[in-house]
Amino acid sequence: MTEHRAYRVHQPGDENALSLEHTPVPEPRAGQVRVRHKAIGLNFIDIYHRTGLYPLDLPTGLGLEAAGVIEALGPDVHGWKKGDRVAYCSGPPGAYADSHVVAADRLLALPDGVEYEVAAATLLKGLTAAYLLHQTHPVQAGETLLWHAAAGGVGLLACQWASHMGARVIGTVGSDAKAKLALARGCAEVIRYREESVVDRVMALTDGKGVPVVYDSVGKDTFDVSLDCLARRGLMVSFGNASGAVPEFSPLLLAQKGSLFITRPTLGHYATTREELETLAGLWFEAVLSGAVTVDINQTYRLDEVPRAHRELANRQTTGASVIIP
Repeated sequence: MTEHRAYRVHQPGDENALSLEHTPVPEPRAGQVRVRHKAIGLNFIDIYHRTGLYPLDLPTGLGLEAAGVIEALGPDVHGWKKGDRVAYCSGPPGAYADSHVVAADRLLALPDGVEYEVAAATLLKGLTAAYLLHQTHPVQAGETLLWHAAAGGVGLLACQWASHMGARVIGTVGSDAKAKLALARGCAEVIRYREESVVDRVMALTDGKGVPVVYDSVGKDTFDVSLDCLARRGLMVSFGNASGAVPEFSPLLLAQKGSLFITRPTLGHYATTREELETLAGLWFEAVLSGAVTVDINQTYRLDEVPRAHRELANRQTTGASVIIP
């Protein structure tokens, strides 16, 4: 094969900015391999890249996550061979394609029993859940936590995992269907944020104390609510902007609301080294293989359906994980 299909973004914009193009098959350079994709992941960060909220040098490929087999190795690559089953979830963007060239030291070997679709649909989300639950705030058995968008891609995985670790998980959802799904996947309680006050319900469920930690990937729409749900000296973990960027605020606000803490973590800072990456991957693959987490791949798209996939993800019409099959 001398060419392949790959999405390119030439200018930031809506899903119409996605251009599916036929381009030469990329050749790996020193320290790189080319992965022939079996399945590709869909993540909200892809939308941030497309719209320019997280700016990239243009034109650019899109997509950070995929699974497949190694089909070519560049010079100075050791420890890998053609045909190895692998997955990745790091840059440079370009996973929305039949194949992609990535750094060999950012590849992860797929354990037996982990399918391509599961890896592609969940690796970025699973590693995110791993650092959030095990490192940003090490979840303790018996504690109560609040997770916004509990039926979303990261939420469904993390709520199950936190529950398996012994936490009591309160999740927020936007519909009865998502409430049912969240309850089946780890949440002890769900709050339908369109119908009831999240703060009032959290306080009722915690005897007025609030929770020690809130995990919030929604951003602008939930920021104030999240702070008001925290217990004294609680931690606000803001790890996404699905509704838009969090507004500017004074640090004094944190003092006024109970000497709160806030962090804005990213996977890149928790998986900077090879050792850190393998630690998180080990936690995630073990959670999947042990059955602690059930992976729900609820949407499957063809490569030429990526614009529709972006639209449905942005409009909160998806649940669980999604996968793109080239």
